[in-house]
Amino acid sequence: MSYCVNCGVELDASAKDCPLCNTPVLNPKEYGGYAAMAARLSQLSGKGTREAESPFPKDKGQVETVNRKDLGILLSMVVLATGATCGVLNAFVFQGVLWSLTVIGACVVLWVIMIPAVIYKGQPVYVSLMYDGVAVGIYLYMLTYLTGSKDWVWGLGIPITLLVTVIAELMTLCVRKLPRSFLTVSLYLFTALGLLCMGLEMLIDRYLGHEIALSWSAVVLTVCVILDIALITMLSRRHLREEVRRRLHF
Repeated sequence: MSYCVNCGVELDASAKDCPLCNTPVLNPKEYGGYAAMAARLSQLSGKGTREAESPFPKDKGQVETVNRKDLGILLSMVVLATGATCGVLNAFVFQGVLWSLTVIGACVVLWVIMIPAVIYKGQPVYVSLMYDGVAVGIYLYMLTYLTGSKDWVWGLGIPITLLVTVIAELMTLCVRKLPRSFLTVSLYLFTALGLLCMGLEMLIDRYLGHEIALSWSAVVLTVCVILDIALITMLSRRHLREEVRRRLHF
């Protein structure tokens, strides 16, 4: 007993075609298996050797990228609206304390940071870092209207901001101008970290009126120096450098 492979109707043993859908009746054993029989059915049905078309599209779709200018306008308007709304609320609803300066200052800093990333990518990275430092300094100065004192800004806030900006500039200069790899970037990073911690402790001691001396920063600086020596050793020995790279997969 056999059945049509197309519609499933029962076929007579001597039938050559299906009486319902006219599909040819073939014996797999006569054509060397089901694959050969399927190819024969394709030929008889007029399809030839053409493969069945996929129900899915062959061309990959691609979402159109967002225009950078439009994205910059959108983000700028969101930041501007946030700062303006908080200013209006502070002026007419929640009065008494200039709390909106914290939000407005944060919006200014965020907008300055967004400039090289979204608004204007042609801006040099050194200029961007300088603008970031200036924006943070302005933000700290705005906070003095909440604290009622400006001594901490000029004595600690601005010097720390200047220190971080200078170290970030030097770090960027090393990465862009000197040989760059995982080991060399690690060397620059540990050196910058040691200098930053040392500078922070000296500035804090100066602001508090204490004798300028290294304590906790000396520990950090010692660890960074040890790591720097290890990195310099690996960089100076080619075979050792290659072994480290293979084992750490970078």
